[in-house]
Amino acid sequence: MSVLDDFDVVIGLEIHAELKTRTKVFCSCKNEFGDEPNTNTCPVCTGMPGALPVLNKHAVELAIKAGLSFGCAISPYSVFERKNYFYPDLAKAYQISQLVYPLNVGGQIVLDSGKVVRLNRIHLEEDAGKLTHIGRGVGTLVDYNRGGTPLIEMVTEPDISSADEAVEFLKKVRETLVFEDIANCKMEEGGMRCDVNLSLKRKGSNEFGTRTEMKNLNSFKSVQRAIQFEAERQAEVLSAGGAVVQETRKWDDDRGESFSMRSKEQAQDYRYFPDPDLLPIKITPQDVERIRGTMVMVPSERRKRYVEEFGLPEYDAQILTSSKYISDYFENCVKNFNSPKKISNWIMVDLMKLVKGQEEFVFPIDEKSLASIIKMVEEKVINKTVGLQLLDKCIETGKDPQVLAKEMNLLVTISDEQILELLRKLKIENAKVAQDYSNSPEKVVGFIVGYVMKNTGGKANSTRVRELISQVF
Repeated sequence: MSVLDDFDVVIGLEIHAELKTRTKVFCSCKNEFGDEPNTNTCPVCTGMPGALPVLNKHAVELAIKAGLSFGCAISPYSVFERKNYFYPDLAKAYQISQLVYPLNVGGQIVLDSGKVVRLNRIHLEEDAGKLTHIGRGVGTLVDYNRGGTPLIEMVTEPDISSADEAVEFLKKVRETLVFEDIANCKMEEGGMRCDVNLSLKRKGSNEFGTRTEMKNLNSFKSVQRAIQFEAERQAEVLSAGGAVVQETRKWDDDRGESFSMRSKEQAQDYRYFPDPDLLPIKITPQDVERIRGTMVMVPSERRKRYVEEFGLPEYDAQILTSSKYISDYFENCVKNFNSPKKISNWIMVDLMKLVKGQEEFVFPIDEKSLASIIKMVEEKVINKTVGLQLLDKCIETGKDPQVLAKEMNLLVTISDEQILELLRKLKIENAKVAQDYSNSPEKVVGFIVGYVMKNTGGKANSTRVRELISQVF
C-alpha cells in the first residue's frame, strides 16, 4: 500500500524557455551561451542608473508564435511590469515581466491519453543572471551574461495529476518550441527550466490542499523524481495529522530530496507596477496573421501524416520528427524520389550513423544527391553495396552521384550469362556447396550470393543472382 493511496496529486507547471534571438530583450548585448562570464553585458542589463531599455521586436514575435503554437488568444494590448525582489543575480533588483496584460492568454496541450492540460498564459519577460556557489563559507560568483535574455513563461492550470503526465507535457512543449525555431530548449544549459507547484487533496474531495513550489528543475529526470518525492513527503505529513507549509523548496538531485528555501511569495509581495520606461505593446490582427504565416506543421501533425499518407511505421515517424532538420531533410528527399520507406531506412540507418554523437549536425550529403543514389539502387542500376560506396564518394568529393557513378564505372551491369558462368564455376570447384544446396538450400544461398557478388566487384544484382541459382544447382 502506498502512502499516496488516499490522495490525488494536483500539479501546475511554470515553464521558462529562452528565446532564440540574436540579442537580449531590452538591450543590444549578445544572447549567446558559453561566453566568458560578464562579457555580454551593458549598463541596461546590469541595471546602471539612468540606462533605458529598448524592446526587441523579434522576441515579441517569437513569444506570439509560441502562443499560436499552443492555441492561445493573442492579446491586442500587452504591458510590461516590474516584479520587485532583491537577489544577487538580479542586477536591477526588479525583473521586467508581465502580470495583468500578458501577450498570450489561454491555450492547451493534449496528452497522448486524450487528457487536455489547459494553459493560463504565456508571457514575455527577461531572465536573471546565473549564480555559481563555490562552497559554504567561500562565496558565490555572479555571471550577468544571461541577465536580460528573453524568456517566455508558460503557466498551466492545475490539470496535471502525475509525474508521468508532467514529463509528457514538458516533452510536447519542448518539441514544439524547437520545431518552430522559437527556442533551443537545451535544458543542460538552462535554455528550458521548470517550476513545479504541487498539492494533494483527499480522494473524492474538491478542495485543493496547500501547495509547495520547487524551482528551476532542468531535466525530465529531475522533474520526475522531484514530483514523486514531494507528493510522498506531503502525503506523509498529512497522514500523520500535520499541515503542509506553503513554501518554495529546492530540489537536490544528488541526494534525491528537496529542502525548504523560503516561504512562498504571493503576487502582492512583488509589488508589480507598469514599467514607466516601456510603452504598452499593441498587436494588430495583421501582425498575428503575418507571424502565423511563418509557422510549420508541428511534430505531432507530421508524424500523423507520415503514418497515414506515407505508410511509415510509428517508430520511423517518431525518429524522423525528432528534429525539424531531419523532418525537412526527409520531406525534401521524398520530393526528389517518392519512396518514403526506402528514404526513411537510408536516413535512419546509413546517414544517422555518420553523425552519431553530434549534438547538432548537418547530414554530409544534400537531399537531391541522396535521393538520386536511392533511386539508382531501387531501379537496380546499382546494388545497395555499390550505393553505399557511391554515398561515401559523394560525401568525399561533393560531386553529383550520376556523374560519379559513370566516372567510377559503377553502372556497368552484369549479364545473366556472366552470373550463370560464375555459378557453374562454383559448383565445379566446391562440390560440398552443391550437395548442401540439394539438402538445405536456405542454409547456403547466402554463401552462393556472396561468392557471385565478390567475384563481380559487387556489381551483380543480388536479387537476380538468387533467381538464377536454381538453374545451376
